[in-house]
Amino acid sequence: QALQSQLNEAQAVASQAETAHQALVGQLQTLTKTDQETREARQAADRMMADAGRALSRAEAERNLAGGRVEALALAVTRYGEEASEARVQLRDAQTHREGLEDLGAARARVEDIRLTVEASRVTMMSRRAAHDELRSDGEARVKRIAAVNKDISSWQERLGNAKTRAVELEQRHSKAEADLATALAEPDNIRSQRAELISALEEAETRRKLAADTLARAEMDMRQASEAERDAGRVATESREKRAGAEARSEAALEAVGLAAERIREELQTEPQNLLEQLEVDPLKMPPSEQVEAEVARLRRQREALGAVNLRAEEDSQEVREEFDMLTKEKTDLEEAIKTLRGGIASLNKEGRERLLAAFDEVNRNFGTLFSHLFGGGEANLVLVESDDPLDAGLEILCQPPGKKLSTLSLLSGGEQTLTAMALIFAVFLANPAPICVLDEVDAPLDDANVTRFCDLLDEMTRRTDTRFLIITHHAVTMARMDRLFGVTMAEQGVSQLVSVDLKKAEQLVA
Repeated sequence: QALQSQLNEAQAVASQAETAHQALVGQLQTLTKTDQETREARQAADRMMADAGRALSRAEAERNLAGGRVEALALAVTRYGEEASEARVQLRDAQTHREGLEDLGAARARVEDIRLTVEASRVTMMSRRAAHDELRSDGEARVKRIAAVNKDISSWQERLGNAKTRAVELEQRHSKAEADLATALAEPDNIRSQRAELISALEEAETRRKLAADTLARAEMDMRQASEAERDAGRVATESREKRAGAEARSEAALEAVGLAAERIREELQTEPQNLLEQLEVDPLKMPPSEQVEAEVARLRRQREALGAVNLRAEEDSQEVREEFDMLTKEKTDLEEAIKTLRGGIASLNKEGRERLLAAFDEVNRNFGTLFSHLFGGGEANLVLVESDDPLDAGLEILCQPPGKKLSTLSLLSGGEQTLTAMALIFAVFLANPAPICVLDEVDAPLDDANVTRFCDLLDEMTRRTDTRFLIITHHAVTMARMDRLFGVTMAEQGVSQLVSVDLKKAEQLVA
């Protein structure tokens, strides 16, 4: 009950804090809306001011251009004067409207005070909410603890009931076990009498089994001996039949081979086998094996067939082959001479290429070191041919040492240093072989203001030393301020783009 009362009090405090928080949130929303409306009014005034400024700038630019062409464009001057007047009226209206607006600093100060008040209220509310949450968590923990105690009590009561039931069951099992024990004590005498009878019957049966086993062993031995004798007799008969069949087959094959040989002798030699034997004057019993004779005959036939037919055009073919050989020899000589000439030309070109490459490399390397020192205000840099002694096959390594740092490769420098080094190398190539136009697209993007100033100084040096026109695409104000002429795209009307150019040198003369 005490906890419940504390919980009710904490909930009441939390409700009051929630009500105060909602009121502060509503006040904050109102102030935020007011601040937003003030910001929107300020932004509208800024937009009007910017529109008026752009209109004034456009009018002044058009007036300056009209002043340079006053004789040819008198009507345009009048029209531009009218537009300038309208722009000035719009500017005065915008200034008047801006002066009528409330001071933005005071409004921001009020909003800041209200925001601080809201933050303090939020902190107070959060502390009270934390205290409320702590009380609520303590109450919930005590409720859980009471529930756990009640659950333990129920569990122990249930265990007590189960223990009583178990005791009754154990008493019944004890009575049954005593009855079974009395019955089991009377069983050993019966088992002894039955065991004696079974032992005598078992001995008699074992004697009969031994007699029967001996008789069975003698009968099985006699049967095995008879089976072995039968198998031996069958094996001998089978071998005899096989030998007889083989002898008959060999006899028939021999007779057939003799008949075929006699027939072959009659067909190929046109004589009888006996006459051939008399002509050869050999002993049939001392003849070499048939395989050797057949192999010799096959060899002699292959030699005869290898000779081929008689070629009646052999001399003419030989003359044609000789003429073709002479022509191929002459062509081979011409090709060798051409190869020698081509190799000489390649060697000459390689020599001249190496000389030109080394000369250009020395000039670019010298310009690169000079421009690098000019960009970084000191230090040194050079180009090195690596991986081969032949300049045509060698690679190029860039070694740089900015002021105050160790000598290293280009990949170990920072992003700005890499950009400046790359520009020094590009301009070194331009000095060796100038081009009419050089386009640089956002090369000053990774540079800070100090390095952009160095880059612009390098551009001035390049324009003095060469006749190259540099076109630079950039968004950096420092770079644009150092250019001779600016080209930009503006959108005076929605969806309509217009190219605008400004000659900064002429503008400086007009200002002077």
